Amino acid sequence: MRALNILIKTVLSGVVASLMLVSLAAAATVEIKAKDGIGNFLTDEKGMTLYLFKKDTPGKSACAGPCVDKWPLFAAEVVTVPAGVIAADFAVITRDDGKKQTTYKGLPLYYFFKDVKPGDTAGQGFNTVWYVVAP
Repeated sequence: MRALNILIKTVLSGVVASLMLVSLAAAATVEIKAKDGIGNFLTDEKGMTLYLFKKDTPGKSACAGPCVDKWPLFAAEVVTVPAGVIAADFAVITRDDGKKQTTYKGLPLYYFFKDVKPGDTAGQGFNTVWYVVAP
């Protein structure tokens, strides 16, 4: 009986820890960074730049298939924002591929695969349709 109680407590601890990790993965913090020639732009909590795609429309992503390989989705159910940014401007959409994606002022948010360190903005102006997100 004692071994069963220990086993149950161990399993329950693992389940609780897993649920906490899922909750944490569902939240993100957005920050404002600045760069000469670009101005202020939004990043995630790690300082990785967020982008918008000019071919998207409010609530709808036009980036699919191989596009998503180069422009990974930013997805967070809950977004914490800094002063000067309105939390209600962030929402979540369900894309045609069934994946969730965070939007800012209705437009889906992305990363760029060539941005490798915080503050990189290699996607700015890419093909004249990809731009950093101004707050």
